Amino acid sequence: MDFAISEKMQTILGMMKEFVDKELVPLEAAFLKRPMSELLPEIEEKRQMVKQMELWAPLHPKECGGMGLSLTEYALCAEVLGANHLGLYVFGCQAPDAGNIELLHKYGTEEQKTKYLMPLVDGQIRSCFSMTEVDLPGSNPAWMETSAVKDGDDYVINGHKWYTSSADGAEFAIVMAVTNPEAGPYMQASMIIVPTDTPGFNLVRNIPVMGHTGDSWASHAEILYQNCRVPQANLLGPEGHGFVLAQDRLGPGRIHHCMRWIGICNRCFDLMCARALSRPITPDKKLADMQIIRSWIAESAAEIRAARLLILHTAWTIENHGVKEARQDISLIKFFVAGIMQKVVDRALQVHGGLGMTDDTVIASFYRGERAARIYDGADEVHKLSVSRRILRDYEGKNVK
Repeated sequence: MDFAISEKMQTILGMMKEFVDKELVPLEAAFLKRPMSELLPEIEEKRQMVKQMELWAPLHPKECGGMGLSLTEYALCAEVLGANHLGLYVFGCQAPDAGNIELLHKYGTEEQKTKYLMPLVDGQIRSCFSMTEVDLPGSNPAWMETSAVKDGDDYVINGHKWYTSSADGAEFAIVMAVTNPEAGPYMQASMIIVPTDTPGFNLVRNIPVMGHTGDSWASHAEILYQNCRVPQANLLGPEGHGFVLAQDRLGPGRIHHCMRWIGICNRCFDLMCARALSRPITPDKKLADMQIIRSWIAESAAEIRAARLLILHTAWTIENHGVKEARQDISLIKFFVAGIMQKVVDRALQVHGGLGMTDDTVIASFYRGERAARIYDGADEVHKLSVSRRILRDYEGKNVK
């Protein structure tokens, strides 16, 4: 496995990092304290600058208007951009649009690609992904109550979803709903495109997450589908293949998330080290002189590096052997990297003391915003059970000495 970075990628990553440091970090205070609606014009200016630099949509195919980078190459970009809340959005590769673009590119009809995919890649519109339900476990995507019943040439959708990220202001949702209730558990649901101006698509609220409601793309919505009628032509991929599409979406998507988390780790690690060296605790000593602080720094450095290499190994496996061969690694990175990120962010906050609890630094926002990393896309415990089950299966019948 060769993780060497080409000169071209080094240049791209250098340009991205410089842009984040010079153009986006200065916007952090406003992002944390002002409504997103007030910032959108300025953010749009930054997006246009990225397009002029030909760094727009690094993840997405060239034929759609993106840079067409490989999964491993994009992982390195996500690490750089993830160090700032605005990074992925300003460069046109934010979730959930990134995953929806992958689905539309792979499974969309020509009409769906023209109407939804191309303007989505170009950043003209936004989308959301509506799968998690209020009353059922999100860790079991094969079990859901939202239904899509055929009526003439239409589907009529009824159900209750939440954590439909970025629904506020989105043009359309990709909805997971049961279309084949008599089929096996993994062939019951389908994915259906629902324009958000469709009667019966009701955005109930943006959910407060640890006290922060958010708006625009930086939000998580509760959605009520009440006799929401859309044409059957809005079916994405084959009917009954919703679970298959979800797995296609979540595999590479976890690489995106996990490398973004490494970007957060790097940012918090830098802030922790700088704080340790600058904060006096007595007239002649600083935090960095304390043994426990040095221990946290050493542990964090090792853990970040181990997590990063595990993600890159997983991306390499997906690219060279496919998602199926990487299933175990995909589960490993999900719970391992999320746990490392929580440790590093927590240590950075602790080193900053009372300052770390405020929005005068970016650390508190990472703390409240990313605690969910151990829950969404399957709770840590579910991934651990899944991995251990596969590992033990390999040992069945073996005579280990």
